[in-house]
Order: sequence, then C-alpha cells, then structure tokens
Amino acid sequence: MSTHILKSTHDGILKIGEVELECHVLEDTRRVFALKDLMAAFNLQNSQKDQPRVLNAFLNKIKFISIGNEELRSPLCKPIKFIIPGKGGSPLNGYAAELIPEICNSILILSSRYMLPIDLREAAERSSILLNSFAKIGILALVDEATGYQDQRDKNALRAILDKYLSAEYSAWAKRFPDEFYREMFRLKNWEWLGMKINRPGVVGHYTNEIVYSRLAPGVLSELKRINPPDETGKRKAKHHQWLTPDIGHPALNQHIFAVLAIMRLSSSWGIFTRNLTKAFPKIGEQMGLDFEESES
Repeated sequence: MSTHILKSTHDGILKIGEVELECHVLEDTRRVFALKDLMAAFNLQNSQKDQPRVLNAFLNKIKFISIGNEELRSPLCKPIKFIIPGKGGSPLNGYAAELIPEICNSILILSSRYMLPIDLREAAERSSILLNSFAKIGILALVDEATGYQDQRDKNALRAILDKYLSAEYSAWAKRFPDEFYREMFRLKNWEWLGMKINRPGVVGHYTNEIVYSRLAPGVLSELKRINPPDETGKRKAKHHQWLTPDIGHPALNQHIFAVLAIMRLSSSWGIFTRNLTKAFPKIGEQMGLDFEESES
C-alpha cells in the first residue's frame, strides 16, 4: 500500500533569533517543518545524507519523556511525506510543528533532573529561549483571536514582537559577564582599561574562576575544569558558563555576578575587595589562594 504524498499549500519563513526555518501548511491543514529545519531549530548540523541518523540519535538521547501519547510520538517515527508544488525533487520528510515545544520541554526536564547529556547544553539554552518566546507570542495570538483583532493587526506584527523578544533573549544568553565586571576588576588592580575589544591579561581567567565559579556551589569549578579543559594552545572550546544548566546554573551565576559587582563598587582596592568577597562568599572547604587575597595592587 503506497503512502499518500501530501502537497504544501502555504509556506513561509519563521525566523527564530538567528535561525530561519522554512515552514509549511499541508493540504490536510497540518503544520510541518522539513527535516533540515527541525534540526536547525536545535543547531543539529550535519550533511544532508546523515540528517535522519543524526535526528534519531538526538531524539534517543532526550527520549521524549514529556510526550505521553502516541498521537505525538507517531509523527517522529513516521515522517509526513509532502511535496512543494512547482519544485522538483524527491518528497520531503515533514515533522509536526507542535513537536518543537515538546522537544524543548523534554530537554529542559532532563536538564532539571541533571540527566541531560553534556553535548546538549546548547540545545537546552535554545529550548529555554524558544519556550519563553512561544509562550509570549502564543498568549498574544489567543487574545487577538478572541477579540477579533487578528483581522486588523499588521500581517507581521507578531513576527516583529518575536524578533524583538528573541534578540533580547539571545543577547542575555550570549553575554553572561557584563563589561562592568571586567572594568571594575581593572580599576581594582590599577590596570589601564582599554575596553572589551583589547585582549585581557591571562590572569583574568584565573581571577574569574576564583571570584565566580569557585563560589557558586561545592565542586562546580573542578567539574567545569574537567569537562571543559583547555586545548594545547591554552584555549577552551567553550566558555565555562555555557556548560551551566539554564534552569539552575544560569540564574545562580547571574545573581552571584551582580552581588560581586556590588562588592567591587564598594571596594577601593583589590585587597579590600578580596577580603570583602571572602566574607560574603567564602569558598567551601578551602582557603583562598594567597596570590589572590593578599595582593593590594
């Protein structure tokens, strides 16, 4: 028995942050993303030939623990075949648009249970951003539909709101340490501040570990050093904060950084700052290194 190939009746581009996803409405009204676009949503990059294998490996990792019914499971096992009229080539594999928030939810549940594979940290950050964005836009769309305003609003009104919201979200994720953190460090060390575009002394990374990561929770810094070691050139593949969980690690990091900034502003020298920091946020189970605490410069 041959599988019926559906036609795409409407298509467009859904821009999510820096990613553009081609979406389709099929003749049976189902909304879908093609395989390549579903993968792009979670930054799963691979050759076209390997895409099915990579997606299956990805789904097996997250196990879809949040999906409890076969209605949503079946589209994953049996992609929806469709064609785009006027375009040649083989039929595309479509996946229900509703699966994206389900994937996001599954990833974040795993993250909250400390069960998320290390290589999915970036997918977890993206999932948090996507779910927040969908919730914001979703409630606006529901209100517009209930009031009839959807017939009057500009065609791209929700698109503009989503663009603005996602831009702010991605900026927040991308830059965990505000410029002021480093500017204050330079002031306290009596170093000349030339801005963020100038390479910082290598010891800045050591100070950042001492000030921030060694005080978040017991064992955090040692684990970050283990899973995110420097290469032969001394550089790490990722920033330490990119390995923190989005539900617990990032909020804790943000709170700590802003508390540290307050201590920095109130301190007139590096030595005074380090003593105040030790009083406010003592390192658990060990003493601060002398090279860090006692220098007054």
